[in-house]
Amino acid sequence: MSELPGWSAEDHASAFAAYLGGCSVDRDTAARTVCDRARQLAAYGPPDRERARAFFETNFTVERIGGEGLLTSYFAPEYEARRQASYEFDAPILGVPDDLARRPGVNGRTAFRRLTANGDFVQYPDRAAIERGEINAPVLGWMRAEDLFFLQIQGSGYLSFEDGAKARAAYAADNGHTFVGIARPMAERGLLPRNGTSGSAIMAWLAAHRGAEAREVMGLNPRYIFFSMAADDDGHPAGAAGMPLVAGRSVAVDPAHWDYGQVAWIIADGGNLAGARRGYQGLVMALDTGSAIRGQVRADYYMGRGAAAGDEAGTVRHPLRMWRLIPRP
Repeated sequence: MSELPGWSAEDHASAFAAYLGGCSVDRDTAARTVCDRARQLAAYGPPDRERARAFFETNFTVERIGGEGLLTSYFAPEYEARRQASYEFDAPILGVPDDLARRPGVNGRTAFRRLTANGDFVQYPDRAAIERGEINAPVLGWMRAEDLFFLQIQGSGYLSFEDGAKARAAYAADNGHTFVGIARPMAERGLLPRNGTSGSAIMAWLAAHRGAEAREVMGLNPRYIFFSMAADDDGHPAGAAGMPLVAGRSVAVDPAHWDYGQVAWIIADGGNLAGARRGYQGLVMALDTGSAIRGQVRADYYMGRGAAAGDEAGTVRHPLRMWRLIPRP
């Protein structure tokens, strides 16, 4: 483990806590054995930094994965919502439509299709068609259009209603279209500078051009997310692995190359977006996935919950190096 750049400076106690919280989802035999060892160690109380470091160095070997990839970041947003539509809150939060069917996809992923009256499965309408009202789906609430767009990019988030109620909107399904980022086309059109396409910059532009102009730009991303609604638990959302995410210790990965619960060491520096604050380095758990996360050296870093996390997450587009921590049986 000492060959990992920056390993000696790691907060190993914090890394151990994150590992213990997510290791149970890895079904590999050796991984389960090491996870059990971690539970036994924690039974005597949380290990200090030195004991935690010794645990990792005893129970894992290290493998460099591929070449240089890409680190982006996401967060759990907190937005205002309304029970009824208004001029400002005119975008419906949609639940799962009755005619949306789950089908087996590539590499174990779920593919969503429209089930027609005669039993055929066809491509579901894209974002623009859905926003024109060409489907029937339950309305769970109303948001500002740009807020809903970013909620869909993040996949889940927390909502505050005018009556004081709070809720968590969680990903429930999608329309089966491929995610297309709008940052590049916005820069190509001259709507934003090429190094000024952070999440906050995109959000500000959409808010300033709310209406047909913003809808046309958002429509460049044909993917549409449907939600379920639950009470706000005051915690962090669960990732695709079913475990709560830990800010700064959880990543979304491509399940074609990573198993949930696997451990990775990441180093990402040299980000060039305006406002990029620092590099990112440390031990992380693979606990989530996302539609834009494709490839072996590709990760989406969970920054946390709320506006501050969102501001930082929007500036992350860093070259990435990754190592896989392989459990010793």
